[in-house]
Amino acid sequence: MEPDVKYLPKLDLLTLDEYICVVETAMSLGIDKLRITGGEPTLYPQLDQFIEIVGKMGLRDFALTTNGSMLSRDVAQRWKDSGLHRVTVSLDTLKPSRKDAITRSHTTLKDVIAAIDIVRDVGLTPVKVNAVILRGVNDDEIADFAQFAQDHDIDMRLIEFMALDAGKNWKRKDVVTAAVMKRRIEQEHTLIKEDDSTSSTSMNYRFTSGAGRIGFIASVSESFCRGCDRMRMMADGTVRPCLFSDDEWCIRSMLRNGATDEELRQFFTNAMWAKSAGHGMDHADFIRPEKTMSTIGG
Repeated sequence: MEPDVKYLPKLDLLTLDEYICVVETAMSLGIDKLRITGGEPTLYPQLDQFIEIVGKMGLRDFALTTNGSMLSRDVAQRWKDSGLHRVTVSLDTLKPSRKDAITRSHTTLKDVIAAIDIVRDVGLTPVKVNAVILRGVNDDEIADFAQFAQDHDIDMRLIEFMALDAGKNWKRKDVVTAAVMKRRIEQEHTLIKEDDSTSSTSMNYRFTSGAGRIGFIASVSESFCRGCDRMRMMADGTVRPCLFSDDEWCIRSMLRNGATDEELRQFFTNAMWAKSAGHGMDHADFIRPEKTMSTIGG
């Protein structure tokens, strides 16, 4: 069972103007990709305003990750018109009977699949659909997810179970590796490896026939730490250069105490240089981070 959700006081959260300042600072350092995550970002009351402002700033890649629970055609079209490039949807099962048990959202499976089709149809593409695979929970659906990618012309990404679950029940034995997932899919499909960038977090494949792609995020068994160039900022302005480290620093006080542009840029530069060489999640002595994925923003 998921623990009770704890909400931060409003004054601890960044304002819309502070978010925009952070984006401007990041872009001045050469960062040209931004993803809005959560929690569930569609619950943020100023999301449309944020997308409209940032959509005009010239990012090379501007994306949003959602559970699809509040995604209508009008909303998706508005995001597209405002400059959002693509959407990722979280979907950990294709079986209606498992949906509520696995996720915290009570949106029906039918509605989530409809949301996936909507964002694809309005052009928020490539649509990526993320599924975390757990042994004994949904690993019997691996081949089904591959077929789903073809049926809906999306990028289906299967993710190894990471030590960031809210219940803190992660055990190495529950991890289904990317290699195992790939072998199961290859029993029914022939896959062709894509030419991924050096910073890609997923190993992507296309099918010999038909639409869609399949990708594997092997955070545990084949970590991509050496090529990782990502940084995450939480809603209170806390910046974390690695998901699996408890090292973090908060920029909120700097934003509110008149820090110069150069001081803000130096903050991000210092944080980036503090990235870990590796997380060690596949080692017996690994110590899981205190915060969970929903807190950090995946």
